[in-house]
Amino acid sequence: MELIEGTDYYINKQGLYVFTAHYLLKRGYCCGNQCLHCPYEEKEATDTSNERAMIKEEE
Repeated sequence: MELIEGTDYYINKQGLYVFTAHYLLKRGYCCGNQCLHCPYEEKEATDTSNERAMIKEEE
């Protein structure tokens, strides 16, 4: 899957690549790394299944 700057990610002031909610939804699961724009609800830290419920309302 090819990433598109500005759609799938952006580079912040510190030079780090930050995935957008658009990309994270396209990927289809939560990686558990507490991504800044994660569109999935958090579960307990012990959950390693990578299956998390999506937030129903996006702000």
